[in-house]
Amino acid sequence: MEKTWWVYILRCGDGTFYTGVATDVAARLQTHRSGKGAKYTRSRGPLELAYTEKCEDKISAFKREYAIKQLKRAEKAALCQQWSKEQKNSRSD
Repeated sequence: MEKTWWVYILRCGDGTFYTGVATDVAARLQTHRSGKGAKYTRSRGPLELAYTEKCEDKISAFKREYAIKQLKRAEKAALCQQWSKEQKNSRSD
């Protein structure tokens, strides 16, 4: 059975974004919050999940991560805002 790969964006306490990939986003978020995740996020808490995107496989997840990292800050913010709206709409259905 193949794993499901995800790209995720965290909004850090200092207002910056961190983009990564994981097969279990919730567990990865806990790892970041515990200070055992990426060095970048260790001193930038609190961390909030701002975006997730399901990918076909590991390779496509890493390609999408790279593409997101190339976006301007405003474009990342817009992506996160759209995702947040979609999450709210899916909860109210």
